[in-house]
Amino acid sequence: MRRLPVVALVGRPNVGKSTLFNRVTRSRAALVADIPGLTRDRQYGRGRALEKPFIVIDTGGFEPVVKTGILVEMARQARQAVLEADVVIFVVDGRDGLTGRDMEIAVELRRNARRTIIAVNKTEGMPRAQVAAEFHELGLGDPLAISSAHGDGVRDLFEIALEEFPGPVEEIVDEADFGDESATPDGAPAPEPEGPRRIRVAVVGRPNSGKSTLINTLLGEERLIAFDQPGTTRDAVAIDFERAGRPYTLVDTAGLRRRGKVIETIEKFSVIKTLQAIEDSNVCVLMIDALQDISEQDASIAGYLLEAGRALVIAVNKWDSIAAGGRDRIKTELQRKFHFLLFAKVHYISARRGTGVGSLMRSVDAAYAAAMRDLRTPELTRSMIEAVERQAPPRRGPIRPKLRYAHQGGRNPPVVVIHGSALDAVPPSYRRYLEGWFRERFALEGTPLRIEFRVGRNPYAER
Repeated sequence: MRRLPVVALVGRPNVGKSTLFNRVTRSRAALVADIPGLTRDRQYGRGRALEKPFIVIDTGGFEPVVKTGILVEMARQARQAVLEADVVIFVVDGRDGLTGRDMEIAVELRRNARRTIIAVNKTEGMPRAQVAAEFHELGLGDPLAISSAHGDGVRDLFEIALEEFPGPVEEIVDEADFGDESATPDGAPAPEPEGPRRIRVAVVGRPNSGKSTLINTLLGEERLIAFDQPGTTRDAVAIDFERAGRPYTLVDTAGLRRRGKVIETIEKFSVIKTLQAIEDSNVCVLMIDALQDISEQDASIAGYLLEAGRALVIAVNKWDSIAAGGRDRIKTELQRKFHFLLFAKVHYISARRGTGVGSLMRSVDAAYAAAMRDLRTPELTRSMIEAVERQAPPRRGPIRPKLRYAHQGGRNPPVVVIHGSALDAVPPSYRRYLEGWFRERFALEGTPLRIEFRVGRNPYAER
């Protein structure tokens, strides 16, 4: 069985690599806007442009000769993609023509790429042969004119790129499950994988709290750009990995700031991608920067996670940099501002050094197990009856609510549906009492729990 061929998209900023990535993966996984430098980390996806499956890598703008700043980290990511790829598609801008940066990238690709194909993008409405002609000067073979926005020439481009990988689809086996994919290339539902189910973990928090560093530590490589500058991560990047035989998909997200500070278009896109990543996750790791005060923004993010119903683990990062006297103050602030997250396990870690990361992932496993737990109806009903016997719901006027039976109404988060009469009179305080009761009885640590009341129809109401 052969592995899937890997195709990397490389080029200078704003030439249309992410648009091409989204087209061949038939997704919107990569952020796209008419702004240079939007993509920074490597983004992997399953190619769906052909009947033949392949892996495609989107990269940030490649600046081979830059020496300082975040562009150095972006160039390192692009170089890694080139080394991983069987074929590199060098994307250039047909409207800008051949530039000095294109020449610099071509020198790098001649040195390191196994095979390179030039794709002259943005050629819609232009004489293609004439536009592509000047790119012969790069010395990387015949350029192909395409339009990634309109799809012109894209299929031909990838057929040429993959011509050295013949064979029917069934002979090629994907060695990595990309987590986001729910269908095979022909559109049929993907078969359920055997073994443990993949846990999708979103790492969220304020900018510069150490989210990318934590994921790099877990992976054991510099897979994501971890730069000492807020706003380094702009897209939500999903990465599959395995730990102790358990498959995960880690999602690095952009830092969330207060709404009033989100001004740039890029950051607005990033916030949307982060919120989507939270909704799609099974467990969220909320990163708190111990070197900064625990702010209202941290509590606001935590509140959104609770509202979304995601299982949650709190990681207080950079703990190794805090003096012993300051640690008690931080713990007190956590208890005060996160009083509504008592179900979430708190870990004090150093993402850079890896301290506490192992126990953090064990809590992720426990939170996922709690969020996906099956709660049997007889056990729920017996537990509910025991809770009522210990403390009955308060009477409202002449009516006392009656709780008859309970069953599970959903998972991730667990939902307990209670049936009875006059349940609209149950106060919020009693709902919280039941939540705590069920959480303790069924060991639901790490996940929110929702109680729903359903009142049966009164057959005498119309008489």
